[in-house]
Amino acid sequence: MNTILTYTIRETDEHKSVSAFLQERGYSSRLLIHLKNTSHSLLVNDVPVFACHILHTADRLTVTLAEKKDSSQILPVPMKLAVVYEDEHLIVIDKPAGMPVHPSQGHYENTLANGAAYYLREQGGPFVFRAVNRLDRDTSGLILLAKNMLSSCILSQQVKMRSIHREYLAIVCGRPPCCGTISLPIARKSGSTIERIPDITGGERAVTHYRTLRYDKNTDLSLLTLSLETGRTHQIRVHMKAIGHPIPGDFLYHPDYRYIGRQALHSARLRFSHPVTGKTLELKSPLPDDMKRLFPRELPQTISLFAAPSDNSSLAYPRRISPSQGNSRPM
Repeated sequence: MNTILTYTIRETDEHKSVSAFLQERGYSSRLLIHLKNTSHSLLVNDVPVFACHILHTADRLTVTLAEKKDSSQILPVPMKLAVVYEDEHLIVIDKPAGMPVHPSQGHYENTLANGAAYYLREQGGPFVFRAVNRLDRDTSGLILLAKNMLSSCILSQQVKMRSIHREYLAIVCGRPPCCGTISLPIARKSGSTIERIPDITGGERAVTHYRTLRYDKNTDLSLLTLSLETGRTHQIRVHMKAIGHPIPGDFLYHPDYRYIGRQALHSARLRFSHPVTGKTLELKSPLPDDMKRLFPRELPQTISLFAAPSDNSSLAYPRRISPSQGNSRPM
């Protein structure tokens, strides 16, 4: 299914080339090359033009994004998807725990990609699976998919610029301080293809902010809200273990299944700018039943780390775990 976008040229864009105009609106170099190589993808006042064409005030520029590839290797499988938000450019789905995002060995028909392939192909046209953020199989919550080439390249750029804000809810063992920041580099564990560890010398920068919401003395478990400055593989799981408060039910880092049968981690909020309109979108997902059973009392709607001061002030993050502090804590 083609995506068609129309722009009316304003006086401030007078004498710009089509290419320059589109680059200012987030079109990547690769996408511009695709448009240049696709017949009738660029029209000005309904007349085909080259990317070097000079624009004038009140011109109508029409861009047609024609998909030339298809994720045909992904088998479409009908399944119930919890769609939180959808328009012609993107879709946000509330993924249940236990569902992998991408097909892999042993998971060919039960992934989010399989369900999205069926759902989006029903809308007509080719399907390309473009997951903007990643969630582990046993992490529940919000995942963002781009539906066309433009939204994909703009949202990918937002990921690189760290302007897509992600917030998680997690249940951890013990009682952490009221709030804090964990700054511990993370690397792949030697000899393992999936496990990660804190690694001061060879790891990549990883920063997690957290705030403790509730503590249950009967189970010695705490409910936390966490936000990420970086997006390393297993970042929250590794960081919470590193400071002595691992996530229960985590088969890799803390396989304690007394209270929950999977890692108690949930992608609860996403905030980002819409790739085409620029409007700020903030989407939420409530605590799933298996986690809510441990903390049944409703959470205040206003609790969020999104509003935390950007300078990491002592008021917002009074406790910062540095690499040297992290090494002294149990693993």
